[in-house]
Order: sequence, then structure tokens, then C-alpha cells
Amino acid sequence: MSPRPPVSHLPIVLLPLAADEDALDACLAALEAATPAGTSIWLADDAQAGPRGIEIVERWLLRTRLQAEYTRRASPIGESAHLQEMLQACGDADVVVLASDAQPLPGWLAQLAACLARDAAIATATPWCNAGETAGWPRLGEISPPPVDQALTVQACAAMAPRHPELPAAVGHAVALRGSARQRAGGLDTASFASWYAALTDLSLRLSGLGWRNVLCETAFVARGGEGGPADGDLDALAARWPAWHSRLAGFLMHDPLREQRERLQALHAQLRDTPQHDLFAAASVAGDAP
Repeated sequence: MSPRPPVSHLPIVLLPLAADEDALDACLAALEAATPAGTSIWLADDAQAGPRGIEIVERWLLRTRLQAEYTRRASPIGESAHLQEMLQACGDADVVVLASDAQPLPGWLAQLAACLARDAAIATATPWCNAGETAGWPRLGEISPPPVDQALTVQACAAMAPRHPELPAAVGHAVALRGSARQRAGGLDTASFASWYAALTDLSLRLSGLGWRNVLCETAFVARGGEGGPADGDLDALAARWPAWHSRLAGFLMHDPLREQRERLQALHAQLRDTPQHDLFAAASVAGDAP
């Protein structure tokens, strides 16, 4: 099944469902609050959601402001194969793949779209995440608690200069994929990689080899409870195809080329927290959340 064309310039959001019902419930609530009305989103279930998960989705579909569709396979075909089916159905449209245990912060999708628009060579754009591995904030390569003050984090990210530095590969909490680049690279290699984690790394490296860029979108933030991971055998397959990958990743984590960007975001966070404008913003946010 193919999602309907987007109603705006924003990419289509692809949300492959998983079995964690509480995480899915929180993801959908955050998605609703953080994403413009009318945005196209495709919830695709590889026969993973249980009865409660399906109920959560159906209840959300009745009240969402987004242009949402839900599909469910009769039997599972696996994570990377399922996602590749979704990508193929979207043709050459730009998409954002969002993990079903992630919680996007307001402005996330527009910032990712703007990132793709700034440089035609960008193939993948990954936002900051508290569990974002190479895109991690406030610490690189560590799992930190999600931001307590989301409004403050959104303001600080939006104040960052959009330089979009290079990442070793895109990260799976949330990633914008340029449709034309994805099609040129041939999509996900579902024969070699079972997990989205490994298939995305492989796709990123193939895109880089074709001259495209995998970058950090430092003006957007998507929270997550934990990191994604490979399926059995996926890391061995990555090492066989890309012998330099693990040393390249280790070098990135060791030398930390994003230190300046993370420190700048931390400084903006502190500066905004100490200004009266933030007090007013926080008060307005609390008032908006009141019943």
C-alpha cells in the first residue's frame, strides 16, 4: 500500500510499529503534539503490535490531526524487509523514518525538511537525541535521560547555526531520507541485513560512496528511551562489506568532532534557561497543557 501524497512540503513520516505498547502510545502522543496538522504519516505494522497496540493505534487514528494511514501485514517479513517495502511504496518522495519508541520534539519535521533543502548533496539528516549514539546530546555515545524541559531544548536547537556536520552514518531514532538519493543507491539491502540499524548504516555508507552526505541536523531533537541495535549476524555482515567501518566509528567516538556543536547547544540551553523570556515561554506552555 502506498501513502497518500503529502499535503505540504514536509516529508512523509514512516512509523514502523514494534511490540512495545507503552512506548508506542507515548510516541503517538508526542508525534501529535510536535507535528503540523495535515502531515502525511504511515503507520505500518509487520504483524508486531498486539491487541492493545492495535487498540492504541485505532484510538489515535480517530482523533489525530495528521493525515494518517495504518496498514498491517498478516505475517511478519522482518524489520529491514518491511521498511524497504514502505520505502519502495513512497517512490522518490522524501521521507522521515521514525522509531516507534521515539518522541519527537516540536519543530522536528520542519527542521529536518529545511536541512534537506539547504544542500542538495545531503542524503540523510539525523537530529540530536539523548540516546543518539554519534548524534547524542548532551553526551556522545551515551544514553542520557530525555530532556526534562522540552520547550527549552526546542528553543536551544532552533538557535543553533545550521552547519550540518558530517556523521559516519545516519542514526535510527529518526532520519530524513532524500528520495532521489535513496533510489539511486538501491534502497535497503534486505538480503544481507535483518535490522534497520545495520541496513541504515549500510545504506549510509553506500550513499557516501556515491558522493552524498550523511549529516547531523543540529536544529532538531528527537528523544528516545534507548538505542537501536543489530540483529544476529548483522555486525559481521557490516564488517565483511565495510572493513573500515568499526575503526571509523571508534575514531569518531574517540576524537568527538561534534564537541563544539554539543557545547554550543549546552551553552544556548543554559543561556535560555536564565532569561526571563524562557520563564514566559514555560508559563505559556504550562497554560497550553492545562485541561
